[in-house]
Parts: sequence; structure tokens; C-alpha cells
Amino acid sequence: MPDLESLRLLVLVGELGSLGRAAGELGITQPAASKRLSALERQLRLVLVDRTRRGSRLTPAGHVVSDWARRVLDEVDGLLTGAAALRAHRDAELRVAASMTVAEHLAPGWIGELRRAEPALYVGLQVTNSTSVVELVRSGEVDMGFIESPSIPTDLAYRRVAVDRLAVVVAPTHPWTRRRRPVSPEELAATPLVVRESGSGTRETLERALAAARCGPAQPLLELGSTTAVRSAVIAGAGPAVLSVLAVATDLSEGRLVEVGVEGIDLRRALCAVWPSGRRLVGPAAALLAIAGRAGP
Repeated sequence: MPDLESLRLLVLVGELGSLGRAAGELGITQPAASKRLSALERQLRLVLVDRTRRGSRLTPAGHVVSDWARRVLDEVDGLLTGAAALRAHRDAELRVAASMTVAEHLAPGWIGELRRAEPALYVGLQVTNSTSVVELVRSGEVDMGFIESPSIPTDLAYRRVAVDRLAVVVAPTHPWTRRRRPVSPEELAATPLVVRESGSGTRETLERALAAARCGPAQPLLELGSTTAVRSAVIAGAGPAVLSVLAVATDLSEGRLVEVGVEGIDLRRALCAVWPSGRRLVGPAAALLAIAGRAGP
């Protein structure tokens, strides 16, 4: 596998138009940078950089790989930000709980922006389902929470920070990929699905949407405790699932999953920040709320 520093070097060559300047940015010598790029080209079996006396420029293949590399580096930065927040939980200055979808796809970016503005701030993040987030906020174990549940308890204050959509997804070999008409609410309710556990905001959103369409509850084929587990089961061919488009965007674009059209059912939902009613958010909590409201999809 290519190492991250080689990918970072490639991105910098594309941005700066110079191998020497890219090497200086990383604090290495130009010969070392050239050797690293050559090793990356051998690994990928592609020519990524045109080296001339006038400088170094990315080849067409280099531009494509550089774009992919930038996405990988952004995901790694999000991972490191999220991991740092989890480590800091016990002695955090700002204690936050977030549901699975928010924690995996949105919260790392929000927390990263907050920490860039306040480098000395420690943020502790607990990741759980929406029902547990509510209980953590109520008990005072966290200062604020982010949930994906369609119902907000009356004893909590809340603000919508983003809108999400659930999608019916299947493996590419599933018969539903050959359908010419959308799946109806009745068919969805009658089909065994791979689902999240009770208490999950995704599960509650689906159940409420089916009830609004005057259908019975979803029929669980498998009940799993995380979005990642549900995704993996669907990719392996276990059956259909209803998941956030945030969680399956990459799988859809790369062909591991296929979205199936539905009609007669509203699978949109609000992602909300919650905190104890009657309490005004101040300091880092208020700043995080503002960032989430600006950045949410």
C-alpha cells in the first residue's frame, strides 16, 4: 500500500508545481522526495510526474491519482480528529455525544474546525445511538448531543443542524436492481431487511415513515448494532437495508451497493443538536453548535 507521506508529496507537487518546493514543505531533501515519488510510481505502475529542467508537473494519470490521494488524506485527518476526541473524553472541557451517522460522517469535521479556532480546547466525544445520546444529555454526562431521531423529547432544547436522507440499498446482484418501477411502502414493509438495533435514529425514522404510509413495521432479517455492520451485511448479499446516504455514498459511487427507488414514503430526516431545556449554550458548546449549523449538508 502507498504510504501517506508519499501521497501527501504527490498532492503538494500538483499544488506547488515543483518537486523541490514540495520537498521543502515536508522538510525532506529533493533527492529523497524524488526517490519517494519513484517508489510510488513503481507501486502503482503509473507515471505520475513529468520531470523537466523547468520543473515537475503531474501527468494526466498523476492528476487523477492526486485527487484520489487528497480524498484519502482528508479522510485520515477526520479519523485522527475523531480519535483524538475519543481519547480526550474523560477529562474533556467540552463533552459531546453523537449518534452513529453524525459521529462517523459529520462530527470529526465540526470538531476539527472548532479546534483550529481554539487549539487548547479538549473535546470528548461519545459515540452511541440516538436514544442513548438523549439519556447522556439528560443525566448531565455530556454538555450537548447530536441525534438523528425524528422525535425530540420535550425536556430537551434542540436545533436542526442538517438534513439527511435514507436510501434503500442492495447488493449489485439483488433482484431489485433489475426493477423498472420503484418499491412501494407495502413491499418495503413486507420484505425482511437488515436493520439497526432498536433505539437507533435510522431504525426509528424508517418505522415512522412506514407508519405514516399506513404500513406495518419493518421485518428484521438481521438486527445489527452499527451502520458499518449493516453495510457489510448488505454488500455480502444478506438482503436490503435502509441507510443514510452519508453512510453509503462511497459504496454507491464505487458500485458496491445500488440504490433502489421508492415511492409513497418520505425517508428524509433532520439531524439535531440537543441540550438540557432552559440551559443556554455558551463558550465551546455554542461555537460547536454554530459550526455544525453552517457546515451541515
